[in-house]
Formats: sequence, C-alpha cells, structure tokens
Amino acid sequence: MRPSPLLYNPTHRLTPPGSVLTPMSKAEIEMYKSYVGKGTARLSKRKRPRVESDAGDEPPVKKFVGDAGVVVEHYNSRPEVGVLQRQESPIIGLKNFNNWVKSVLISKFAYRAVATSSIRSQRTKGKVLDLGCGKGGDLTKWSKARISEYVGADIAAISVEQAQERWESIRNASRFQASFAPYDFCTQDLEDVFPSEILKQPFDVVSLQFCMHYAFEKQETARRMLRNVSRFLRPGGTFIGTIPNAEQLLDHLRELPSESEEFSFGNAVYKVRFESREHNGPFGHKYWFFLQDAVEDVPEFLVYWDNFVSMAADYDLHPVYKEEFHDVFSEHQDHAEFAPLMVRMKVVDSNGESSMDEDQWEAANIYIAFAFEKR
Repeated sequence: MRPSPLLYNPTHRLTPPGSVLTPMSKAEIEMYKSYVGKGTARLSKRKRPRVESDAGDEPPVKKFVGDAGVVVEHYNSRPEVGVLQRQESPIIGLKNFNNWVKSVLISKFAYRAVATSSIRSQRTKGKVLDLGCGKGGDLTKWSKARISEYVGADIAAISVEQAQERWESIRNASRFQASFAPYDFCTQDLEDVFPSEILKQPFDVVSLQFCMHYAFEKQETARRMLRNVSRFLRPGGTFIGTIPNAEQLLDHLRELPSESEEFSFGNAVYKVRFESREHNGPFGHKYWFFLQDAVEDVPEFLVYWDNFVSMAADYDLHPVYKEEFHDVFSEHQDHAEFAPLMVRMKVVDSNGESSMDEDQWEAANIYIAFAFEKR
C-alpha cells in the first residue's frame, strides 16, 4: 500500500487536512479540453525594441509543430507581469513555495559547485547554464549566488527576450555577465546555438527547472537533452532540476475506478489527463497538464526515474539527491537558513501562517527535486 504523503503543516491552516484528490467530472473534462485562461492573450507589442543577445549572430528562430508547438505557443503567449501583479495570483502561495524549493536546491548543491569553480571575476565566481530559463524567474537566485557568468536558453523566443530584459534590470554591483538565445535542448546541440567563445569555459552548474520532462517524448530527445547537459559541464559540476513525480502520477491513475472512461484527476488548482490507462515503454507516456494561472493544459511526458538514472550514467551524470517537494519541506522547515527564507519568500508569515491552501499543497506534491554530479 502506498504510504500517505506527509502533509504541509504550518502553524495555522486555511483548510483542514485531508484528501482533496477527486476524479474530474465529464463537465470539467470538456471545459479543460478548450480552456482559455487569462494568460493566453498574445502579446501585441513588446515593452521596448529587442536588445541583441550577447550570443552574437543568432540562427533563425526554429519553427515548432505538434506537441512542441503547443508548448511554445503557450509559453510565448503568457505575458510578463510586474512584481505587484504576480502577488495577486490565486496560487501565489504555491508559486512562492516552488521558488523556495528551487532556492534550497541551488543553495545545497549549486553553491558548492560555484565555490570550487576556476572561473573568477573580481568578487564573483562560477558559470551557470539555465536550460528552460523561461522569463528569467531564477536570475535573482543566481545573482545572490554571486556567479560570474550565466547562459540562459528556452524554447520560447518571447520568454527569452523577457528574461534578457529582466537581467538588464539587475542593477546591483554583483550583476553577472549573461547570454541568451532561443533554443530547444531536445532537438538542437548547444554548440549550434551559442558561439564557441561562450562554451570555451565549461559550466559549473546546469539547471533544468520544471521543463526536463518535455524531453522524454522519445529516447532520441531524452539523450539529446542529456548530451547537452553533460558535454559542457565540468567534472565535479552539478546538474539540478525539478520534474513531475511519475510514480505518484501513475499511482493516482491506477486509483481511478475501473469503469472510468476518462483518465483524469486533480482539484481546483491542477488537472492531469492521461490519454490511456496503460502504456508500454519508458518514453512517450503522455498526459495533459493544467495548473491555474500558470499552465493552460499542455502535453507533458512522464520521466521514469530508474530509466532516467540509467541513461544519465551514460553521460557521466550520477544522482546525489532526490526528494519529493513535501519531503524537502519536512527536511528544511526548521533549518537555520531555510526556515527564515520561507518567511522572506512569503511561503509563511512570521506567525507560521501559510498562504497555501490544501489544493495548492496537493499540486506541489506532484513534483520532485533532484541533483546529479558529473564524475
């Protein structure tokens, strides 16, 4: 029997603990098949003319079709909002919590790799490759790590432009050098997108946050992703990331009544819809994912952990950490550094009260954090 997950247990709950996972109704299924949220309005103009990337002359932006095209369309269409607007998100507690988990992951594993880097510039040290950088949501985290150089890439070209604008807004003395480019780590080689002078010095850290699972559509794309992670990562360097927990999603799928015609589950915050109950092989196990005010029902693929670890070893990458998000919380909720960070990042307030309700905590629990070392 699968053990009950550890509940998020701040001092004051907004809702009582308990299971909130229920199958989707037929009405919900039909709604989410064509759901259009407030973030899907396409940008009609940019805030300012595009600034050329430090990467120099860039190749033409790649056109995407099929599942990749759906993902690109979704993330390109989500507008960048200001700090105050982000705080109005109905899932701001979940977003803050996910950011806290990433901060813990960076502090525990990336800092160590950065500290031993041979890349130095005045008071900064280390080089980071952020694959799937999105709109640059982790730039502040890397600035606090006082790195020397950052390379950001994402499949969504508009998101890359917004990430570069965010980097340009960092005005403190420790601002690092940065290069940006639209790039698909599943089908393109890193050296075909970034010039040799950027790749000449290896990376100390490679980060893939909430995006690696797209590579597991097939073995070819998964291996291309791992090659891109490993080829320019130095020995002793760190590979960190966050992915959906395939084991937990499959458990929920198996728990659906045998008479169910639709293979869907979730709550008010997230919905998961599988195309079939059974699947053969470790690649291409597709489902559709919706997350309120974040992901508007896009195709994703399960990452079977043992298969991932076995493949990663072929590229000299070996696991040193794997934890479900609720275990990251349990492990660090009383930590001298990370407990106060929860308050600063507004995961909880000074009284221990959380801005997450049980639906948001249930959504957070479908993810795991990991770290690998190149040997």
